Amino acid sequence: MYKRIIRPFLFLFAPEAIHHFTFRFLKYIHYLPGVGFMLRSIYTVNDEKLKRTLFGVTFDNPVGLAAGFDKDAKLTDELASFGFGFIEIGTLTPKPQPGNDKPRLFRLPMDQALINRMGFNNGGVEEAVVRLRKRKSKIIIGGNIGKNKVTPNEKAFEDYAICLHALQPYVDYFVVNVSSPNTPGLRELQEKEPLKQLMLHVKTLSSQSSSPKPVLLKIAPDLTNSQLDDVVEVLQTTNADGVIATNTTISREGLNTSQESLAAIGNGGLSGKPLTNRSNEVITYLRAKLGKDFPIIGVGGIMTADDALDKLKAGADLVQLYTGFVYEGPGLIKEICRKIGGK
Repeated sequence: MYKRIIRPFLFLFAPEAIHHFTFRFLKYIHYLPGVGFMLRSIYTVNDEKLKRTLFGVTFDNPVGLAAGFDKDAKLTDELASFGFGFIEIGTLTPKPQPGNDKPRLFRLPMDQALINRMGFNNGGVEEAVVRLRKRKSKIIIGGNIGKNKVTPNEKAFEDYAICLHALQPYVDYFVVNVSSPNTPGLRELQEKEPLKQLMLHVKTLSSQSSSPKPVLLKIAPDLTNSQLDDVVEVLQTTNADGVIATNTTISREGLNTSQESLAAIGNGGLSGKPLTNRSNEVITYLRAKLGKDFPIIGVGGIMTADDALDKLKAGADLVQLYTGFVYEGPGLIKEICRKIGGK
């Protein structure tokens, strides 16, 4: 039903506009008695075999929603009804910021992909905290944190610290995001020494708090093997709790969308099916370097249940959806869980 009726209707409208409309719609229908229960009964797969425990956190199933979809924690309870094992909010910054100029979100239907250059648009971390205080579901929440656009890289650690302190009581793990291509200069923080100092700072702050939370790093798919080796060293020397591979790519290689259309769209991070293989390559490389026990969350181009299994075979412990959720709908979560559970 989603791909035959709902998606064609949604795709008639501008991507960002329909995203906000869908959020309002889901919020409103959940006010109706029984809607949440009905959706959970349709989409949730309850199976003990799906449970995973990583960095001290137990997930009901290994399928999560990636950061960027519910940046401001506006819909955590409602999205939990679709059977996710965890939801990652953000990227959140200390101060509210509007992000880049619109249009900044584009569909590539021929490639089952999206391009975005949102630019960490969000209402600020304190606004998200207000919502998290009121949430009712017990779904695992990850807090993806970043820096404001106007903050220079040499002071980036201050922004990450502000977000960490604000979110500490309300999330189950943190993700340090230095891999978005849409904030000028941000990816420079993936260089070995700046990354090491940032991760040490965030990890130390979290461990010294009254309620320590795991700290993970999210990396780009565009890193070379040499750069990945540096990331591995940083993860190990800073005692990071895990890594998320991968964010969106700046590559446009092998797309079916015309060069004219891509030129008209311009810059931005590409997600969806074209990212599938590269994400798997990065996961495979990291698993070989980090050993069998280091937590890896795989994300990038999961459009089918088999894609999710490929991520797990490559070495991921958990997986996350974003573009696949947009193109395939909530039924994909159930399909993946059933496939993993052998049903």
